[in-house]
Amino acid sequence: MGSVIVDCAIYRDGHRTEGPEDFSDALDQARSAGGFVWIGLHEPTEEEFEHVTQEFGLHPLAVEDALKAHQRPKLEVYDDSLFVVVKPVVYEPESDTVSSGEVMIFLGDAFVVVVRHGEGAALKAVRQRLEHEPELLGKGPTSVLYAITDAAVDHYLEVATELQTDLEELEADVFSPDGGSRNTASRIYTFKRQVLEFRRATGPLVPPLARLAGTGAFGGAVPFVNDHARPFFRDVHDHITRVNDSVEGLDRLVSDILSAHLAQMSVRQNDDMRKISAWAAMAAVPTMIAGVYGMNFEHMPELHWVWAYPAVIVLMAALEVLLYRMFKRRGWL
Repeated sequence: MGSVIVDCAIYRDGHRTEGPEDFSDALDQARSAGGFVWIGLHEPTEEEFEHVTQEFGLHPLAVEDALKAHQRPKLEVYDDSLFVVVKPVVYEPESDTVSSGEVMIFLGDAFVVVVRHGEGAALKAVRQRLEHEPELLGKGPTSVLYAITDAAVDHYLEVATELQTDLEELEADVFSPDGGSRNTASRIYTFKRQVLEFRRATGPLVPPLARLAGTGAFGGAVPFVNDHARPFFRDVHDHITRVNDSVEGLDRLVSDILSAHLAQMSVRQNDDMRKISAWAAMAAVPTMIAGVYGMNFEHMPELHWVWAYPAVIVLMAALEVLLYRMFKRRGWL
């Protein structure tokens, strides 16, 4: 188990004390002292997590979700614990991509078990923040749930800002005089996929946070969550609502930009076709005249006339000038 345990400690009155190696002893000590034990694990296997499951009495369905990962953000209530899934998001500025990890939180009367999947879900900073705020940490396991969700949602706001900057650059490229580069459509599609990945993390988290905050239709109490923590969860819920508004705005704007780019491409193709047609029409006139006089018939009009050749050349030139001016006036050239 040592390879997957990130940290394990008992917290009493908002202060940390190192927990024993045996989880059952840690839980008994935490309960007897009025504190709680906080265990953090990183991508445990089923065999490695079996001991934790037995000692803390975790529900098998929640355990299955925690081990398999790839879950939507959610909140589930079981007899002996609360199970919450949060998807932290990481923005990669080098590749302008969004990737997500997963954090599964088991919350009980005197324990918090956190299972992390992915490199983008590190919780070391969350633990350090709480350990420097003993008053908040003294509120029990609820404080851990609040700190994890708050950190994830605050980072959502940062990612939304980065995506907004990328969208502005993409918009400037699309509406530039040259209409963007050849791979603009590919960039727009890639950006839309990043927004979708971001939306999968933020959208489903709204109902769980609303339930924890006790807002709207979710007014009932949630087991294992301190009722005095509702104002804190309401603040997180307000933030996630703002994030989702930003994500919806990004999604609408990128769709509008894609439509505008496709319209520009269509107009540009029509312009190109008109130009090609105009030049083809101008080339057809002298070709037709030259073809008539190149049929080698003996009795041709003005065939033996001295000025026939220059007259035909002048006629061709005049028709070409006439066609050019007509196409130019209509915007075909």
